[in-house]
Amino acid sequence: MASAPLAPRIHWFARLEHRFHVWREGRARRRGRSATVLPFPGYGGPGWVRVLGRVLIVPPLRKGDDGEPASIRGWRSFVGIPVSFAKVTVTIGDSVHHVVADRGGVIDSVIHAELEPGWQTFTFSVEGKDPIEATAFIVAESTRFGVLSDVDDTVMVTALPRPFIAAWNSFVVDEHARIPVPGMAVLLDQLLRQHPGAPMIYLSTGAWNVAPTLRRFLGRHLFPAGSMLLTDWGPTHDRWFRSGRDHKLTNLRRLATEFPHVKWLLIGDDGQHDEAIYSEFMEEHPDSVSGVAIRRLLPAEAVLAGGRAGREPHSEDVAPWVSAEDGAGLRDLLGEAGILD
Repeated sequence: MASAPLAPRIHWFARLEHRFHVWREGRARRRGRSATVLPFPGYGGPGWVRVLGRVLIVPPLRKGDDGEPASIRGWRSFVGIPVSFAKVTVTIGDSVHHVVADRGGVIDSVIHAELEPGWQTFTFSVEGKDPIEATAFIVAESTRFGVLSDVDDTVMVTALPRPFIAAWNSFVVDEHARIPVPGMAVLLDQLLRQHPGAPMIYLSTGAWNVAPTLRRFLGRHLFPAGSMLLTDWGPTHDRWFRSGRDHKLTNLRRLATEFPHVKWLLIGDDGQHDEAIYSEFMEEHPDSVSGVAIRRLLPAEAVLAGGRAGREPHSEDVAPWVSAEDGAGLRDLLGEAGILD
């Protein structure tokens, strides 16, 4: 009789992190605090929806006179306590589903549901608390075009990946001080207006911790609403930190499988690995790419980011590949390429 395969050994730092969060959770519960769900915008298709969120014990949120969160420093996004393996109730219409969060409290599940195309709402509930409203964009079967954009240095100037600058932007800078990349909101809005019903997905190597901050930033600067695919910080089963490149490629491949008839316009920048990732994905799934638009970092931004990524070989026979320093420049080039009127 064959022996059962051994379970993968969890990295010691991951075990230590988990024990630390369990200790923090127990301490918070003894003080009378309870868990809540932070919903993230998901997406879906005919007959299914990918629901995203995180179960946390969070500190009270301070607000200003206008009701907006007041003077939020980046570090506040990381003080919530994740609740491991929490049982969450998802209510979609008249149907009730039960899902379980992962070790970091992240909810990422596909649920069978018949929803109309466009933005739809449903609710999360945990530990018998009042339901929290969540949203997901449902892609119609007839949709043939979608937009996928990176965040750091593509829609928001962050000067990544130089570690000190990244830490400063993530933990210290007030969220109201973050700067949008000029012209990108107009570009994305025009793309979605030209393609009604097209999905908008923000794919970033940023942590789920900053998702609420990111949503407020996008809304404040008039970026179109979109689904978010971020990642969980910290160690995995076998390494110290998650691979941002693997995160992006995995989700791109998943989207190609979930929406085989959608051609994606991939938008990124030349400060990290977007060009290499998009080039690899385009080679693997040429029928899933309508074009690539790369925002070139300004010289000062490139210095802060530790230089530019090397240019990747790519075939323009598969899809147009354009590059400019801001959204206006990309808009002009995408117009010349026939992607944008």
